[in-house]
Amino acid sequence: MNTTSIDLPTQLPLAAAPAPYPSRYGRLLLTRLGQIAFTLWVTVTLLFAAQVLLPGDRATIYLNVYEGQSVERTPAELAPINAEFGFDRPLPLQYLSYLGGLLQGDWGIALQSRRPVAQMIGEQVGATAQLTAAAIVLAWLITLLWVLATAGRSHRVSRFGAAMEALFAGMPHYWLGLMLLLIFAVHLDWFPVVGGLSLSGLWLPALTLALPLAGFLGQAIRAEYERALLQPHVLSSRARGAAELRVRVVHALRPALIPGITLSGWAFGTLVSGAVIVENVFSRPGIGALLVSAVELKEFELISGVILIVSLVYVLLTFVTDWLYTVVDPRVRLSYQGGQ
Repeated sequence: MNTTSIDLPTQLPLAAAPAPYPSRYGRLLLTRLGQIAFTLWVTVTLLFAAQVLLPGDRATIYLNVYEGQSVERTPAELAPINAEFGFDRPLPLQYLSYLGGLLQGDWGIALQSRRPVAQMIGEQVGATAQLTAAAIVLAWLITLLWVLATAGRSHRVSRFGAAMEALFAGMPHYWLGLMLLLIFAVHLDWFPVVGGLSLSGLWLPALTLALPLAGFLGQAIRAEYERALLQPHVLSSRARGAAELRVRVVHALRPALIPGITLSGWAFGTLVSGAVIVENVFSRPGIGALLVSAVELKEFELISGVILIVSLVYVLLTFVTDWLYTVVDPRVRLSYQGGQ
């Protein structure tokens, strides 16, 4: 009986190994940075387009704003303005000049004060950053304490907790700020009516921003938290005799924080818009007060600068929020490592 010999390869080809974690994470990082750059470029382009599409001649608008009047201008009056700001050049060159100036830190000049926009924003951004940071920290503290105290308890307690979250989430900043000012500053005299940048003057504005945000965070976290309390690993921890506080904080709370972290990135835009109201109610300096003043004076360069700085911080916070997912939820980190 004849047999046919078959030559087998001496070495079988190996399956392609999944990309290592640093490589996959590096590609993700580059993708996120590209998205940030694209978002900022679109914002800058829209701001330039808004200036170009303003009704009327831009040189006339600038000159009228600078002199505080609204009159017709002669070509001889407009010529120096057109030459100074480059309005007489082709639009592509104006756009490239505008973009290059922003990259070099030249955000234009405020016409009323003839001061650099970047300098004016730099003087006020610290006060708003202090207010929004205090509001976010206070909102998270209120949310965690409230959810731990009311979620996963009796039906009545849980419903009461959810009802209070819905109530605070619907409170407008203007009304809430006035109520807190009336109660704690006027009647009880615990805080100053006009606090400026003092620490005692920070509490009421921060609480005004924090309470509605805490309501939203609580609504987002509560459902996930109560679902996490029923997961097998939480039930087994109780069965092994783990302390109830440890079970609720360590085993159940951590995975329930993902919706709240998502909302925190979104909440920055809400806090900045709320700061416009709160800083005026409590007579605080900051970006909000600067923006209101710029709108009243029709300072478009200053308005554009505020919008740009808010957009920059917003996209950076969104990036930080994505990174926090990998810290809070190990399952997200495993997905970057090639796990299922």
